[in-house]
Amino acid sequence: MRFGTDGLRGRYGSELTEDVASRLGVAVAEVVAVDAFVVGGDSRESTSSLEQALVAGLVSRGARVERLGLAPTPLVAHRAARTGAAALVVSASHNPFHDNGIKVFGPGGTKLDPDSERAIESLLNRDAAVDPAPMTPEGPEASVVRDYVEHLRSIIGGRSLSGPRVVIDAANGAASRLAGEAFSALGANVEVIEDHPDGRNINAGCGATHPGSLAEQVLARGADLGFALDGDADRVIAVDGTGRVLDGDHLMAMLAIDLRARGALSGDTLVVTVMSNLGLRQAMETAGISIVETPVGDRHVAEALRAGGCSLGGEQSGHIILADHAPSGDGLATASAVLDLVVRSGRPLADLGSDAMTALPQTLVNVEVDPAGPTAASLVAETAESIAEVERQLAGTGRVLVRPSGTEPLVRVMVEAPTAELAESAARAIAEAIRGRSLSG
Repeated sequence: MRFGTDGLRGRYGSELTEDVASRLGVAVAEVVAVDAFVVGGDSRESTSSLEQALVAGLVSRGARVERLGLAPTPLVAHRAARTGAAALVVSASHNPFHDNGIKVFGPGGTKLDPDSERAIESLLNRDAAVDPAPMTPEGPEASVVRDYVEHLRSIIGGRSLSGPRVVIDAANGAASRLAGEAFSALGANVEVIEDHPDGRNINAGCGATHPGSLAEQVLARGADLGFALDGDADRVIAVDGTGRVLDGDHLMAMLAIDLRARGALSGDTLVVTVMSNLGLRQAMETAGISIVETPVGDRHVAEALRAGGCSLGGEQSGHIILADHAPSGDGLATASAVLDLVVRSGRPLADLGSDAMTALPQTLVNVEVDPAGPTAASLVAETAESIAEVERQLAGTGRVLVRPSGTEPLVRVMVEAPTAELAESAARAIAEAIRGRSLSG
């Protein structure tokens, strides 16, 4: 296996196995320049055995390991930042339960640098028989949770989040136990749904990739707003009191405008990926905020934030980095910051979102790639003329982005256009061209 945009990821039992996890633990322990590691994972049925194998590999090379058990990625990264340790998280994030993955963070909870990833990859094919590790604990100790909650409190300046009624969809994932406890401690009037993981229901019709169910619950419960986390809680999508879904672009627009107004947006700059909506770019230009654009992947956003000394960046998917407070994405921290904005302003999220930006209609189509056929990258190259034709038809009124997925065997097609109908027809045309090349290949 090779590192994608966010660690190793694949189908459990065929692509990602305990043997791979054990060998990864050995390789990481040999490459990363610390001997202390923090390890946690999400609620998939495969996570416990993979985590045991991973820890066994680490320990076999003399590493000291703090095991947090069921714990969101941002909590694990925060613990690493507090202790100076490196960190590993067993999670496939927003993927279905049958997949799993392992995210690797460098010392202090930062994203692992590409040179270290390549060095680890070069060691993965070695045999690495190790003794099994003890069973994983159920969850982080209370002191670790309290420290993380205080970290969230510091992000909102110690203010209370009391007032609005909030529904949080925990995606039956890693934050199922933590979300309600953390937001209640911050003063929020919160109800948590999708917080009963059974090993297979993580992200299943819920969470950040399926915010429609949260929208229904916000309306049914008469709540003021809601937040949907993904399986490992490093991303978040919001729902306002009218049931409208607000993606990462809307959240970044609101936060950027607020930070700039308070003199806290470094360089008056927002870092986004190529996937961010044209409407966000237009809104930031109007607000006097510069845009730095990166390839897809929170790694690229984090690198640009660090290089430019910027405060805020993220992805349309809801993976948002509050760089003054953490080096990587945190769905709970982002939700706290947005809720704090709602409380401070005294305005409903619906108004804040509408004022911040207007999104152009956008269509996303995922085209599955046959592993036995041409690669996703070659299919994109071979359909360049079809893509160019759609761009000519839009004549500068929209945007086209076609790229291989960094985490799944897919080609992702995104089209923005003045109308939803035009965006959909253009995306379908490109998708059909890619499928045609795939079949002919």
